[in-house]
Formats: sequence, C-alpha cells, structure tokens
Amino acid sequence: MKLIFEILVVLSVTGSYGQNTCNIYCDGRNPDLSIDTRVILSTELFGRQISLYISDADNMGFAEISNGDPTDLIWLDRSWDGGISWTGKLGEVTIPTGSRSTNTMLYNVDNPADRQIGALRACGQPGNRDVIACTGWARSSVSAGTPVDAAATALMQFYDGTLWPTTGWWNGANCLQAIIDYIKVTGNRNYLYVVDEVFEKNKDLHDGNFTNEYIDDTLWWGLAWVGAYDITGDNKYLEMAKVDSDYSYLYKDDVCGGGLWWKTDRNYKNAIPNELFIKLAASLHNRIPGDTMYLNQAVEVVEWFKMSGMINAENLINDGLTSDCRNNGQVTWSYNQGVILGGLVELAIASGDPDGSYIKLATDITNAVIQSSNLNPNGILYEYGCEGGGGDCGGDGPSFKGIFTRNLGELDRYLPNRPYKSWLEAQAASNWNNNRNSLNQFGVHWSGPFDRANGANQHSAFEAFTAAV
Repeated sequence: MKLIFEILVVLSVTGSYGQNTCNIYCDGRNPDLSIDTRVILSTELFGRQISLYISDADNMGFAEISNGDPTDLIWLDRSWDGGISWTGKLGEVTIPTGSRSTNTMLYNVDNPADRQIGALRACGQPGNRDVIACTGWARSSVSAGTPVDAAATALMQFYDGTLWPTTGWWNGANCLQAIIDYIKVTGNRNYLYVVDEVFEKNKDLHDGNFTNEYIDDTLWWGLAWVGAYDITGDNKYLEMAKVDSDYSYLYKDDVCGGGLWWKTDRNYKNAIPNELFIKLAASLHNRIPGDTMYLNQAVEVVEWFKMSGMINAENLINDGLTSDCRNNGQVTWSYNQGVILGGLVELAIASGDPDGSYIKLATDITNAVIQSSNLNPNGILYEYGCEGGGGDCGGDGPSFKGIFTRNLGELDRYLPNRPYKSWLEAQAASNWNNNRNSLNQFGVHWSGPFDRANGANQHSAFEAFTAAV
C-alpha cells in the first residue's frame, strides 16, 4: 500500500491547540514510557524525514522529525471524523540548537469518554519555509485487529452521533445495517450503542417513523429495524419495522398487474421497492408468531415480481418497467440482483420452500451475476453502470455492491457447505489489497485503485468482509 502525504500551506492547519484527552493514559505522556512503538507512516520534505509512531498497547502515538535543522517544527494532528477535520498542532516542538531531530509527546488515538474514534498524522515544517508536510492518517490496531474489525471501526469514524453525514439518508440505513450485520456475524458488540442512538435521534425526521416519499428509503430503514430487533430483542424496533412495511404496502396496486410503486407520486414501478418489500414482509412473518398477513403479502408480491418481466432472459434483473408495463432494459444494478436473494431466503425459511423454487431462483440470479462479464469481470464485483467510463457512481451507486454481498452472504449461509464463500472471500481480499488507504478506508472500486472515502463506500466494502466471515 502506498504511503500518503500532503503538502499544505501553514494557514490551512485547522482546529484548536488544546483538548487534553485521556484513555489508558492522558495526552502528553513521555514516549520513552510507551510499549512497542512502531513507525506507521513516513514522508519527506526537503530531505527531512517526518514519521508517525503508534503504540498499539497504549493506543497512543507521537510524531518525529529527523535529518532536520534547528527551528524545524514537528507536531501531530488528530481527527475524530476519519480525516475530514482535525485538531492541529498537538504537542508542537522545535528541533533544538545542536540537534537534527526531535519528537512530540504521546497523544491518544481514541477518546472513549465521548465515544470518539480517532486518527493521527505527523506533520512537520522547515523553520525557514512556509510549507508543511504530513503523513497520511492512521490509527492503532485497537478495534482494528482483523480486516472486518478494521472496516467496522473505519465506518464508525464517519458516524457523528446521529448519522453518517458523508452519505445520504437511505445510505445511512445501510451503514446502520452494516454495523448490525457485523454484530450478528462476529458477536462483537462494541458498536451496539449506535443502534438506539440512530433510532431515537432520527425517528421524527422526514415524514416520521423513517418514512418519506421514496418507498425504497422507507423499506431500507424497515429492514434495519428488523436487524436491530434480532440483536437486541427490543420490540420497539420490530414495531417500527411493521409501521414501515404497512406504509409501503399502501403503495401497492393493480397497475401492471400488481407490485409497489417507487415513490408516492406513483410514477414508476421498478425492482428495488418490490424486492425490499418481499424481504421485509417475509422477515416480519418469521419474527411474529402466528402471522399470516405479512407472509401473504410477501408471497403476493414475489409471485407478481417473477411474472413482471423485470427478470430478463439472462436471469438478471433490470431496473424497472416502462409506462406500458414492459422491462425497460435499464442497467442491471448489482443491488437489484442482491436484495431479492435475501428476500427469497426469508421466504424459504417461512415456507420451508417445499418445491425448492425460491432457492432455485436465488441461485439462478447469483450464478448469472458471477458469470456476467459486466458485473463480475475478473472475478471482482463491478458496478458497470457507473464505474464504467470513469464515473464516480454519485450518491447512490457506492452502496450497491455491498448490498449485493450482504444478501449473497445470507443465501450462502442458508445453503449447505457455503458454495459462494470463496467468491465472497475474493471480494474482501481485493478490497483489502487494492482498495484501501492508511486508515483502512475503502473506495468505490473494489479492484482498485482507491479513490475517495465516505460512508457509502465504506459500508459497501465492509459488507464484503462481513459476508465472507
């Protein structure tokens, strides 16, 4: 992985000079007392070596400048939001007369008292020039000892105590779902607190109860609350999921023979709200003793969906229907291939799948994706509808591939001998080896190179790691 550095003008350093933070120890500890420090990142500026050292045992770091001159400066920056903003010039010191090097004191990576997950970088400035150089951002291995843990912790660096502000409303539901899936699969409950924070701080936004004019947005949140119920047993989450399902079903009618509309304006019938509704309604049935209503609704919509024409001759799902109720031939986005897999698994659990038709359809779609030169070139998932031609996938597309792998992971665990695990492991490995920066953040291109970090890119790649566990 390449080292990342920045050249900045002095005036661009932001933040306060204070903020004493305590964890195992308090800021300002002598580096001579630290345990097993190691160089994480280094960069050069006019022959000077600027290095960031981290002690995993202390969860602290310090900066060092060497091969410098007296009056050269060295300090740490610390960020609580994955390098978006920072407190600058922590521990600033000057190389003294007669020396070529110096270092700062130790400063904490994390601030557990305020649930702040941090990152450090080392910055230096020649005493006779108005430029600075900084290493890339990095942190200790605390809560990041394995790739899946590192991916989770990097996602939580984008969390602001309410939501993930680097991405959108519906993507935020998927950020939460990614944390819930991580808790389910690994048993690591470090970030369980985020579930109730997101619920309580957002339940009155938009139209209330996680509803708005986009039916798929509502259903993403409904599925997240089913997951929250699974890991907490708190019935308030299941009740919210029911509200979201019932609201969405209001936008099901007989136009084109059935199915749900995409928005409350009833202008477009497409795949994603129907797939999400199938999964949510079947999931509710599987968690509500004696239910028949949600199961009947799920079966009604899945039977319509299979006959709607959106599943094409290659067993891939196009985006939606034309105004005259025909397959519109639009892009076979990866998430449209994914959500239905989870829905079919929930239906198989609900019914026992006596004729095997639900799981057969799920495996047919999965195999079509894996065999697709558009979606799976060189064995790594690719959002050809937006990654192709250098596109950045906008605000929505970065979430799509993670949604596919999440749902394929559910299918894979349902099937004997986990037939898709090796493919899922390949997605995780490619992200780790080719699509990662020094802070364990992931970009949109799973084959690489890393482009930019945000909550949608992060939760998406994170789901690949969770699905492979």
